[in-house]
Amino acid sequence: MNPSVLSALIPVVLLVAIGFIAGRARWIRAEATKDLSNLVFVVLTPALMFRTMSAVHLEQLDFRPLAAYFVAVAILFAATLALQGFNRRAAVLALASTFSNTVMIGISLIGLAYGPAGLVILLTLVSLHALVLLTAGTVVLELAVAREAAGQCDERHMLATVLGAVRNAVIHPVPLPILAGLLFAQTGWVIPEAIDKPLQWLGNAFGPLALLLVGVTLAGSGLGAQLRDAFGVSLVKNLLMPALVALLGVLFGLNGLPLLVMVVTAALPIGANVFLFSQRYAVAEELVTASVMVSNALALLTLPLVMLLAGWL
Repeated sequence: MNPSVLSALIPVVLLVAIGFIAGRARWIRAEATKDLSNLVFVVLTPALMFRTMSAVHLEQLDFRPLAAYFVAVAILFAATLALQGFNRRAAVLALASTFSNTVMIGISLIGLAYGPAGLVILLTLVSLHALVLLTAGTVVLELAVAREAAGQCDERHMLATVLGAVRNAVIHPVPLPILAGLLFAQTGWVIPEAIDKPLQWLGNAFGPLALLLVGVTLAGSGLGAQLRDAFGVSLVKNLLMPALVALLGVLFGLNGLPLLVMVVTAALPIGANVFLFSQRYAVAEELVTASVMVSNALALLTLPLVMLLAGWL
């Protein structure tokens, strides 16, 4: 077992376990979980996203290694929607199959395994990872919500439905601060320390609280009934996603460290943001909760395997 994998994954598993114990002991009641989830989604997430994107300068990014990654994401996302149908459940499962835990696990793992050079490549991806995936996920979810609310829309109402969904997707706790932070970064300004420090504190609270909530929700859900489907989602995320990135990377002429980092990042377990989306849109909550847990546990085996195989690319 690669010690860098253990050092990155064990804290995640422990936080989920602590949340599970707190839920079982009813220190956090089920009624409070929704409020805490809203706190994370509406307050902590925007702070983290805005502050992260406020330092991203587009002209400094190397987009070549990202092409294989995001094309793989698009293929898996579209395939999930095609197989599951265009609805909220399919959109959340598509996000679970493609959204890696690039910050809490990825930064530690890549930094330990591949050093500063690997970390620079990862941070290039991180700077756009949430912007691309969460914005796309939000647009699809809002379209699905609008479609479900309208039933079978006729052509006269379809344009209004699409425009309304896109508006709701942009004026949203996730894409809006991402776009605002990205625009702020292009001005060359720096966030004043008096504002930056609270944003940093709020952003730092996001990861631990989100993982604790996964454990709390897990304590109140029927994990056993979801294990089979959760295992399937986890296999897609932990193994199929990196295999597809590797294939596309080779086809695009990538090699060496950039390709290695992209493949290993694709093999990271499901990020907690997906759990928050399932709660936000009240769909597949138990399955996503179980998938996050199974994906992280499975990563103890799949990540070393992917890192070993990727080293031969």
